[in-house]
Amino acid sequence: MNAPRRVRTSAAVLPADGRRQNLSLVLQTLRRLGPSSRAQLAREVGVTKVTMSDLVAELISEGRVRDAGTAAQQGPGKPATLVDLDPAGLLTVAVDLSVPARLQAAVVDITGEMLHLEVREAAVDTESGRGVDPGVVVELVRSVLATAPHPVLGIGIGTPGVVDARGSVRTAPNLGWTDVALHDLVSDATGLPVLVTNDSDAATQAELSSSPGSEDLVLVQVGRGVGCGIVSGGRRVVGAHHAAGEIGHVTVGTDVGEPCSCGRRGCLETWLSVPRLRAALDAADPDDVVTVGGRRLAVALAPLVAALDLSEVVLAGPPELLEPLVPVVADGLSERLLPSPDGPLVVRLATHPDDIVLRGAAALVLWDRLGVV
Repeated sequence: MNAPRRVRTSAAVLPADGRRQNLSLVLQTLRRLGPSSRAQLAREVGVTKVTMSDLVAELISEGRVRDAGTAAQQGPGKPATLVDLDPAGLLTVAVDLSVPARLQAAVVDITGEMLHLEVREAAVDTESGRGVDPGVVVELVRSVLATAPHPVLGIGIGTPGVVDARGSVRTAPNLGWTDVALHDLVSDATGLPVLVTNDSDAATQAELSSSPGSEDLVLVQVGRGVGCGIVSGGRRVVGAHHAAGEIGHVTVGTDVGEPCSCGRRGCLETWLSVPRLRAALDAADPDDVVTVGGRRLAVALAPLVAALDLSEVVLAGPPELLEPLVPVVADGLSERLLPSPDGPLVVRLATHPDDIVLRGAAALVLWDRLGVV
């Protein structure tokens, strides 16, 4: 999914565009404030009470908003009638393909609660050329979709690898995929809107939803592989070829290193992926593993942080593995970057790392379909 684009000054803005924006603002305001009166919503959005009543009526008719009783009596006169988001009309299906051995899909409501979760195992052997069968993903989506208690807005899929603007996975070494038309496969099978994005981009969107004050950051997603999502000026960076953040297959160091699933040696994920970290911790001194992995990550991130003047580095993955990396990465970056006059670079763990790709994929569908952040 592309980051929201700036509107060209020469482009015409139609009345329908303004109405769609106002409808999105109503939904976003209700998500932020909870049950609210029409008068309160009108003040927050900046429209008249009559216009707000019309907007709310349309959202109620679409099943996005519902009546929520009356406000507590606080003086003379009739108490205000409240409205709130209707979770039944704001469901999505989210899919996480970041761990090939544990493909996940869930029905998610607008609060991020997972109403139903399914897991499928899929064997992959990149040495023999056997990748994950895309049909397994389609079957998983169909199975989860059948459990949804109400119609869903769309399907969001977070996948490793490079995803183009059409939702095709151009390359994903950890899944054994090259030019898999994932969007078309799932859309044809379900008849629903489908959004395919890189798993690290999905995780980044989930972090932004949890930390709205973060505007310039790189989130490093450590799982079966390593990827990152980049936010600059509050907007996710996509890149010319939709491959921004593909750092897992960047070679770090000059000591060759171990073979990687992509066919090369010494890629970052050979030092830092969850399987590599667990295996190394079992076989070596944990302090050495943490130091080597953390410093290699700092080497990969330093040019990115400097070029974009980022203020935060966020690590997402198993906390027990990543927490010891935080001070090592912070020290490694400090050695390689000029100090900022506004304070040190923040290196921290993700706010809510559990199910971060699923929650991010669901959030991206809400943005794509309704403009709700």
